[in-house]
Amino acid sequence: MYKQTESVLARVGQQLSHLEKRDWELWLIVSLTGVLVATGLLAIISPAAFLNHDNFHFEVTVSRPLAVGLIALLALLNTYLVSKRIEIRRLREELLSSTIQQELVRQQSFTDPLTEIYNRRSLEDIGGRFISHARRLKSSLTLLLIDVDRFKDVNSKFGHLTGDVVLADTAALLKSSVRGSDAVFRYGGDEFLILLADTPRTGATKVIERIAALLHDWNRSGTLQGFDLSLSIGVSEWSEGMTLDGLLDSADREMYAAKATNALKRGQTGLFRAAARRMGSGTV
Repeated sequence: MYKQTESVLARVGQQLSHLEKRDWELWLIVSLTGVLVATGLLAIISPAAFLNHDNFHFEVTVSRPLAVGLIALLALLNTYLVSKRIEIRRLREELLSSTIQQELVRQQSFTDPLTEIYNRRSLEDIGGRFISHARRLKSSLTLLLIDVDRFKDVNSKFGHLTGDVVLADTAALLKSSVRGSDAVFRYGGDEFLILLADTPRTGATKVIERIAALLHDWNRSGTLQGFDLSLSIGVSEWSEGMTLDGLLDSADREMYAAKATNALKRGQTGLFRAAARRMGSGTV
């Protein structure tokens, strides 16, 4: 996708360069024509400015129709050249406008409108490019599959509008945790995916730690009163011969294992809080 954008920009740059060259050529023709005609008229009207009175006596008589014809010809020529320059500028503006609109439409087709990150449709294209990059440079590639725990509870307790805010904030949080060379996707309703370029599995640990720290800060902000958001993350590292589907399957298994662990921890915490309330010690 990145290369497609670069190729579009390169093609537009070439077309703009061609139009700019034509514009300069017309401007040069207009300027030279103006100089030549002005010099010719000046020589006809006042030859003394160009000839020495001591050596030559030069007189030129031009009929009125001829003079009017020359002036009219000059005016028509300049009008034609100026109209061509205006046409070139219009073509330049139309080219830029149409290219930007086409690129926006293409980008929107690969972008999730709610979270403003890549959608699932773009995964095959971008994921293939990441794998090709890793294979060509013999570098590492790690995939993170992320699920928002108890998202249905968020929707039922706080409403779907708040649920949309949670998804958008989660996407922003994930984007803040990675580099510009990485890619973040909305994989499903409440599932996200991250491709970490040139990153081994051990390096993904630092990304997960950044996600955990940002999520902790988000929970402390009190967006969801009495509800702590948590994420289940599955990790999968690419190896030679592995396909994108293989990466996804491996990360999916780990993600569901992490989800089960998180659910167990929440259950244990809930039992502990219930016991504490029965003992009269208040909330924990």
